[in-house]
Amino acid sequence: MSFDPSTLVYDANGLIPCIAQQDGSGEVLMMAWMNAESVSRTLQTGRVTYWSRSRQAFWIKGETSGHVQELVDLRVDCDRDCLLAVVRQVGPACHTNRRSCFFTSVVGEGETELMAPMQE
Repeated sequence: MSFDPSTLVYDANGLIPCIAQQDGSGEVLMMAWMNAESVSRTLQTGRVTYWSRSRQAFWIKGETSGHVQELVDLRVDCDRDCLLAVVRQVGPACHTNRRSCFFTSVVGEGETELMAPMQE
């Protein structure tokens, strides 16, 4: 069965959230936005390509940092309005140099930092 990115449900800006998850461990690494073209580019190249809202440009993860996300599987949720990219992450996924962007725990009224930046 063929896949057409136009069958996904995008927001008013033509974007869909994409959660990146580490292959094997299931670790949630980050969330970023894609549009139909970045979905197509990701599937064609095997390199996860997002849409940068701040730069209004395509963003191939790791293109400048070397912290590449190699696509293993791209999954669509039941409402077709969110994606899960199962990836092989090289180095940190977060721009703060942490393995995951989800490094702060909020329990009750307090915050706890769960991981420090990675050493390179």
